[in-house]
Amino acid sequence: MLETLAYRTPSLVRESSQGICTLPINDELFSQREIELVGVVDSDMTYSLCQQLRYLWKDDPNAEIAIFINSPGGSIVDGMAIYDVMRAISCPIRTICLGQAASMAALLFVAGDTREMLPHASIMIHDPLIQGGLGGSALAVKASADHLMRMRDLAAAIIARHTGHRVEEVLALTARDTYFEAPEAVAWGLADRVIETF
Repeated sequence: MLETLAYRTPSLVRESSQGICTLPINDELFSQREIELVGVVDSDMTYSLCQQLRYLWKDDPNAEIAIFINSPGGSIVDGMAIYDVMRAISCPIRTICLGQAASMAALLFVAGDTREMLPHASIMIHDPLIQGGLGGSALAVKASADHLMRMRDLAAAIIARHTGHRVEEVLALTARDTYFEAPEAVAWGLADRVIETF
């Protein structure tokens, strides 16, 4: 039987007055105010990302924070928590899309003060999806549907605010999965520029 190897985060070797130590590369990038939003947006990611954002804000409330994004999206509730923290802190936020920013990750990407995409990156926007099974009484189903529609309107309003488009234009696109390659994303106001170097 073949064993599957999990991806291992590289480590750096550093020499200090206490000898040689290893340091995860994420720690080194964090010290340079670079953090990652990679994978599904869930409560664990939200807890970690919000902690990192708040720490960097307290460390220097005026210095830029770079968030590198490659995510299929995920929970809208968790994503809104990240969005609120991004907007609440005074640090300028630079978002960089590598690979794809889809669904909730697209909304977080668009919320950056400076939004950059690598040449082969893409963005996908759509309406929020039902999380988990939908069941229960008719009133419970209606309450869930009403909540989903409120989240749809909220997400569209946020995208409209950060792109300069009308909410109706956003809703027309989010009614289905709509993909933007990097140049198209810039043209539509979802991104500021395509970059080839960091």
